[in-house]
Amino acid sequence: MLKGDRLAVARLISMIEDDAPQARAILSAIYPHTGRAHIVGITGPAGSGKSTITQELIREYRKRGLTVGVVAIDPSSSITGGAILGDRIRMLRMQSDPGVFIRSMATRGNLGGLTKSTRDVVRVLDASGKDVVIIETVGVGQDEVDIAKTAQTIVLVNMPGMGDDVQTIKAGILEIADILVINKADMPGVEELANNLRQMLSLSKPSPGGWKVPIKKTIATTGEGISELVDEIQKHKEYLYNSGEIANRAKSSIESEMILLLQEAVRNYGLIALQYPEVRDLIAKVVNRELEPRAAASTLLNFICSKLSSRS
Repeated sequence: MLKGDRLAVARLISMIEDDAPQARAILSAIYPHTGRAHIVGITGPAGSGKSTITQELIREYRKRGLTVGVVAIDPSSSITGGAILGDRIRMLRMQSDPGVFIRSMATRGNLGGLTKSTRDVVRVLDASGKDVVIIETVGVGQDEVDIAKTAQTIVLVNMPGMGDDVQTIKAGILEIADILVINKADMPGVEELANNLRQMLSLSKPSPGGWKVPIKKTIATTGEGISELVDEIQKHKEYLYNSGEIANRAKSSIESEMILLLQEAVRNYGLIALQYPEVRDLIAKVVNRELEPRAAASTLLNFICSKLSSRS
């Protein structure tokens, strides 16, 4: 995988998605080889053209001699639980390029626009030598904030003609954007949307390092504006490193991930603890109104800690 072998990359990602026992050890081994790729998040409301923009970004990066990995997050199928593979189908012609690796992943019920294993999959693509890793989120709207804790440059895509522009912008989580894109800029209402965006940006809190969020216009179906968008992403990357903001974002990202992993571990230990008679008695006391749920949860946490302590 470290040599960029596509089959090895695909197999490792499948192991991560399946929570295979050996995946954790491999992730530990490759972690020192990560941190070289620039992570770009593409987010925004459904129907705004995120997939087409992602496809054109791949094309432009390859023109510039850079290798690209893509993690395309799709909604889970209510029937099979798998991903709706529209993104991979649309980008299929890019897959034959050895400098491109695209993986479509199902949310599997996760909120926030990403999947539980997104960060680990990004690390695999990073360690395999990709210069740029693009994460295209599912497009769920206001809940879609996980990308802010994962990507280094966040591109928020909007389009005119989606009804109430201000409400659309709100649902598009304007607060986390590093670059704003108005896609389908050949449609009516572009300038009105651009003015609304500028007004909302004027009310936003300034970036710590002085980055001013630009508004770029694209027509992704023709490739218009994509080269300029890549230039803007590069400018933001340079700003991150020149200002030192890259270190702050990395720290925030790791803190967020560790909290999520800790929550998952506590939840798993809690499920195991339900087998103990003491915990079943605790639940019975809550059911019988003898104990308040918060107090019971605190007791359960102490119980879990005592069990872990006795193991060590």
